[in-house]
Amino acid sequence: MNRKILVLPAVVGLLAPVLAGCGGTDEAGSDADPIVVGSTDAFEATKDFPAPFDPALAYEAGSWNILRNTFQTLMALPRSGGEPIPEAASQCGFSDQNNEQYRCTLRGGMKFANGHALTVDDVKFSIERTLEIKNPNGPVSLLSNIDAVETPGGRKIVFHLKSPDATFPYKLATPAAAIVDSEVYEKRKLRDGFAVDGSGPYTLRTEEKDGQVVSAVFTRNPNYEGGLQLKNDTVEMRLLPDSGAMENALKKGDIDLMTRTMSPEQIGRLERGDTENIELVEMPGQEIRYLGFDTDDPTVGETAVRRAIAQVVDRQALVRDVYERTAEPLYSIVPSSVGSHVNSFFNKYGDPDVGKARRTLAEAGISTPVKLTLNYTTDHYGPATAKEFTTLQAQLNRSGLFEASVKGRPWKTFRPAQSNGEFAVYGMGWFPDFPDADNFIDPFFSRNNFLNTPYRNDTIRTELIPQTRQETQRSAAAEDFEKAQDIVADEVPVLPLWQGKQYVAARDDITGVEWALNASSVLQLWELGRGASG
Repeated sequence: MNRKILVLPAVVGLLAPVLAGCGGTDEAGSDADPIVVGSTDAFEATKDFPAPFDPALAYEAGSWNILRNTFQTLMALPRSGGEPIPEAASQCGFSDQNNEQYRCTLRGGMKFANGHALTVDDVKFSIERTLEIKNPNGPVSLLSNIDAVETPGGRKIVFHLKSPDATFPYKLATPAAAIVDSEVYEKRKLRDGFAVDGSGPYTLRTEEKDGQVVSAVFTRNPNYEGGLQLKNDTVEMRLLPDSGAMENALKKGDIDLMTRTMSPEQIGRLERGDTENIELVEMPGQEIRYLGFDTDDPTVGETAVRRAIAQVVDRQALVRDVYERTAEPLYSIVPSSVGSHVNSFFNKYGDPDVGKARRTLAEAGISTPVKLTLNYTTDHYGPATAKEFTTLQAQLNRSGLFEASVKGRPWKTFRPAQSNGEFAVYGMGWFPDFPDADNFIDPFFSRNNFLNTPYRNDTIRTELIPQTRQETQRSAAAEDFEKAQDIVADEVPVLPLWQGKQYVAARDDITGVEWALNASSVLQLWELGRGASG
């Protein structure tokens, strides 16, 4: 019988054993069958994204799941959340009171999976490489505050920052800071294709068809030295064309587990227990969805137009009718599960009100209906995205204030077009790099923001973000984060829509499913094992 398990990380964390050790074996039999994980993620080498698994370019949840399982970083987020802990490093910490100098000591005897020695020179090379390649679609913004990387001797490495940044340990825990082999990777050039040479818990072998990955096999790395305890020897990630194919494969036993991306209808069926021997695990998440606006556009560049859209959109109806309550309405760019969240959009706009939206447009002298196109990606955020955008279209058009159309395109063309400023209005998602309000403010509104948006607010950029980064105790930054959220609600460069819950469905002989995803949607393959079937 299907069983739904609600995982509360704060509670589970109290019951879980402390994660420790150095890459040892834990309940992983050498003769155990490989665990097969299904996913609808698509990995394809294209002109705009020629190197999907290169840490200097990869900057989306699917690719990062590959990187987190094959590369190491100096720091890592612990199993049940909290502040980063050393991973490839034996120790790290700020060496000054201003949070501007960060020192680490690398573990001794480190090797890459290919047998090459891993030294502080590789760490320095990796960070400088991402900074020098500086790909606008990559994660360089996470490292852009680094002024210099110093290797004073032995296993020591020192990061000199341009300005104080208490969140820097979190950034060193992201794949943006993945350690690559300087004997294999070029300093100023991406590594095209799907090859990976890291020192993480697994090695990677891919199978491709027509230039797209169809299978990724993760095999225990015998040279791994770190803090993770692997509960398996081999995991295969099987890339399937859609959620329906993924569900059918799970029911037939062709795969053992599925996660990204399930439809609300599938989640409903699994909650009802329609399928024997399959369990559904629900976990809190920090994934968000939002509309982005080109603030230089002749139409939505008008603040009144964006405010009117914010006044009309009905989030409650969206999560009820499209996502069947597998998501929650979001009234801030910072989700409610992250500290310093405040419901800024609800505080300013309240419930949907067409009358208020009409007055907003009239006072600005804007004629109605306002014509606009809602652009979305057809294959990146799951099968419900199309319905979400037709629902938003209907909400706007029913108001009589807008004449909205919708247009979808695949991610491989959508993302470059969005980054190049081709869309006035577009739908995007965000899976946080780390669980701090900074990661929902800086990536969107800093000078090197990943959306490449023309929107600029100097109060957020030059005052509030720098002030929050001076606070080692993150709760002390709450007031400044709240001010930033209020500014976003007032000027509406983005319009938050909803935040998601996380779901994993697995056959009942798979163990560790409750740890398969952390709060930042990181797929932790090392936690999965195989037990007895129910």
